[in-house]
Amino acid sequence: MRLVVQYIRSFLFIVQMYLAMAIMALAFAPFALVRREMALKACHTYCRYVRWSAGWMVGLRADIRGEIPQGGALVAAKHQSFFDIILIFGALPNPRFIMKKQLKYAPFLGWYAMRLGCIPVDRGKGGVAIRDMLARVEQGREAAGQIIIYPQGTRVAPGDNKPYKVGSALLYGQLGQPCVPVATNVGLFWPKRSMLRKPGMAVVEFLPPIAAGVDQRQFLATLERVVEDRSNALMADAGFAPLG
Repeated sequence: MRLVVQYIRSFLFIVQMYLAMAIMALAFAPFALVRREMALKACHTYCRYVRWSAGWMVGLRADIRGEIPQGGALVAAKHQSFFDIILIFGALPNPRFIMKKQLKYAPFLGWYAMRLGCIPVDRGKGGVAIRDMLARVEQGREAAGQIIIYPQGTRVAPGDNKPYKVGSALLYGQLGQPCVPVATNVGLFWPKRSMLRKPGMAVVEFLPPIAAGVDQRQFLATLERVVEDRSNALMADAGFAPLG
């Protein structure tokens, strides 16, 4: 019975979350059209709202840990669900995502993403996608802020393993900025491809930065090690034990 109630609460939470997205997007649109800062404010407001409503509707609280970068930086994060996007974006002062091209066409979200200067890439085109991503980043370097990339390229459920792709290392080399790794356990509570939202403490943790100028191969190995080790520790603290 308790699980049924949680499913009902989760359904209601999801419905109101997307309804709130539409309402806020339309309310801020006239201002966001004129000033990028208002588009950023709209997205930050929405992130705070989702975090707040998740707490009281489904019992999912959130904790942001570590030193949040304030200046220009590459942020390379573990990606387990939409909730880590909400938490990471909401914590950073001026974020831009490297995102899959299809999201350009998502209602509301796509327009705001492009207004903020997020960088769409076609993941299906391999090396072409990487070169296109680097060119777009280079073109937008006059806009200071934090560029967020998911090195594995997709959501990865707790316990699953996917390789870290070379695109993040190439981007790190081109930007010449420190990289801030980010670990998380949010997939335990907001599962991939599931309606259920579980109560608990979702954590996003900004880890010590990797200095600029490290050899790209060494950078990628270090990034994978620190993000995976810390994400596994956060999940273990929450009671997750991978099979096998």
